[in-house]
Amino acid sequence: MRIEIICTGDEVLTGKITNTNFSYMAQKLEDVGLSVHWGTTVGDDRESLLAAFLLAGTRADAVIVNGGLGPTVDDLSQEIAAQAAGVELVLHQEWLTTMESFFTRRMRTMPPNNVKQAMLPATAEMIDNPIGTACGFALDIGKARFFFTPGVPRELRRMLEEQVIPRILARAGAPASIFLKRFHSYGLGESHVDQLLLGVEALDPDGGVKLGFRAHYPQLETKLTVRGTDMEDVHRKLAPVTDEVRKRLGNFIFAEDDKTLEGVTLAALAERNATLTVVETFTAGQIAARIAHLPGAEKVFRHGTVARHLDRLFGVPLPAELDQDTTEAVTKAARELTGASHALAVLIELDEGADRIDLGGTIWIGIATADQIEFRRSRILGGREWVRLGAVELALDCLRRFLQGLPVVERIDFEKT
Repeated sequence: MRIEIICTGDEVLTGKITNTNFSYMAQKLEDVGLSVHWGTTVGDDRESLLAAFLLAGTRADAVIVNGGLGPTVDDLSQEIAAQAAGVELVLHQEWLTTMESFFTRRMRTMPPNNVKQAMLPATAEMIDNPIGTACGFALDIGKARFFFTPGVPRELRRMLEEQVIPRILARAGAPASIFLKRFHSYGLGESHVDQLLLGVEALDPDGGVKLGFRAHYPQLETKLTVRGTDMEDVHRKLAPVTDEVRKRLGNFIFAEDDKTLEGVTLAALAERNATLTVVETFTAGQIAARIAHLPGAEKVFRHGTVARHLDRLFGVPLPAELDQDTTEAVTKAARELTGASHALAVLIELDEGADRIDLGGTIWIGIATADQIEFRRSRILGGREWVRLGAVELALDCLRRFLQGLPVVERIDFEKT
């Protein structure tokens, strides 16, 4: 199955907006074992769009077109699709009624130009959009089946996952069941994990398991795409491989599938009926921001302190050079003064100088309860943002390890001695 993605719009072509839709579509297709062969970006120009559609129709089996389904004069996808397919645009009464109801429910009058969104190529199959006014549609151009999707990210994502990908899989003659298993880890680089998992796919003798990675510092997502005749067959193939992945990556796996590091950490605190206070410098409150908004956090998150540089924190003097004693003293004082059962302190000494790849920071982490204290020191290079992101992730992972009874100190690939 040869797939092409065509993204439309002058704002995308000129770089005025970042084309996150393309990366999302490509990743979702990859997750189900489908690879994108071409990615094309075209502005709001009739001749360029027509040429792109006709070319894609000669070389691809399936084409996803993103954007150009709005009500304004520069939204050209329906018009050019009809021209490329050699058919007329016709009013799709069902979608017009849907749009009118969309506006009525919001106590608004539908502008006349929205009627344009119900004009579809005569041979098109309508694809529903349950959360917007731009319906998708599919039709054949050349040898390819084209799927037209809205540019609004949340509308695209729902349509892609619920309707477009299943249609492409059916067209590809894919196995009846495809499943994506994901492991999220922190502390190991992609090449390191690749070596650690060498040969793991061979644990399924049928060859139905495909290993892949998606690195987005500071996390790494390890993916197992499994194909089978049904879900029972999928789980049979997957079981020995997942067991081995867990064994080889060990404590570095902090979550699986849709779970997150902050979600796992919050759940561990909630299970203990624990409360948390957080003290952070330089990270600009990003640790608190990862936890405090989650459902259930209102019962757990007690207090957050965000500072950039102070002479003292919670009455503890901060020396020119931080040390373990100071970190532990701040952590204990924060817990006692805020009344939380658990305290997490993250104090950072950033190198002086211009932001550059060899600039780094020293991260001092303390975790305290009424009767226990844990300490972790780490040094990370790579520039200010690398240090900040690394500090947030390292601190949350240390707290997760502490709550799960795992070693808080375990060397990671990103730190320097």
